[in-house]
Amino acid sequence: MASKREILEELLTPVVESLDCELWGIDYQTHGRNALLRIYIDAERGIGVDDCEKVSRQVSAVMDVEDPISSKYTLEVSSPGMDRPLYKLDHYRRFIGAQVEMRLRMPLDGQRKWRGLIAGVEGDEVVLRIDSENEYLLPIDSIEKANIIPQFEK
Repeated sequence: MASKREILEELLTPVVESLDCELWGIDYQTHGRNALLRIYIDAERGIGVDDCEKVSRQVSAVMDVEDPISSKYTLEVSSPGMDRPLYKLDHYRRFIGAQVEMRLRMPLDGQRKWRGLIAGVEGDEVVLRIDSENEYLLPIDSIEKANIIPQFEK
């Protein structure tokens, strides 16, 4: 059975792409009777407020017609930002060499929070380098949340 996020991605990807943007990812969180639907969009040219506004209007229209969320929800459309979340193996491939902070669904070696360098992708696993001697293969399904750690030039 598809997750709510997968259903929403399938529904909204063509809408976002029709506006010359990429659907980077979706966060769907419920809080009691209310929910938050946060959609991240990206484009090579960058994302501006106008892009977010256009996507928001179109997504709202599709959501009203298709009604995939039965409860009350708030829609937010945003760029992924500098600390962009990573959702798919392709995202990890694009950011090989970047520092990342991640939280696993279940502890590995006694910890759920990890920080390291994305060293690669092998099959459906992310290679996370913790230091010069330690690398871990983390199945994409075991990663609950991952974000790029912005690096600033000194």
